[in-house]
Amino acid sequence: MSAREIIVRVADLQVGTGEDVLTTVGLGSCVAILLHDPAARVGGLAHVLLPSPALSRRHPTAAKFPQTAVPRLLEEMAKEGANHRRIVGRLVGGASMFAALAAPGTIQMGERNVVASRQALSTHNVPLVGEAVGGDYGRTVRLWVCDGRVVISSVAHGSQTL
Repeated sequence: MSAREIIVRVADLQVGTGEDVLTTVGLGSCVAILLHDPAARVGGLAHVLLPSPALSRRHPTAAKFPQTAVPRLLEEMAKEGANHRRIVGRLVGGASMFAALAAPGTIQMGERNVVASRQALSTHNVPLVGEAVGGDYGRTVRLWVCDGRVVISSVAHGSQTL
């Protein structure tokens, strides 16, 4: 079976199996929540936009916020044979893209997204095993479902494996 690349857009989430590669492009202050069950070879990726539904006036989709994206990912992964007890999580993104324009001491949206994502994983008992968050640059992320490898690339900082 050949690899299938599944693109995850902003405020979207997808689940893949086997040789699938889950990809999201253009992570700035958004956070990619990546979940993986290595035994079942099932992975999930959510591209969350905001830390809380209170900040959104319209189109409340589950993938838009960490507190709703994590349980939806777990549910969709279970349908593909994942076991909650084996699932581990990683976080990527949460950059402060416009920090220079903000008032000193302001908590940036990226940082708020990271905190909310960590809380959502903790609430659902998903261990956080790696993260590449913060900074002031955008990222592209790929999750190879077959082995759980996460590769992060950016124009400014090249490529790294998480």
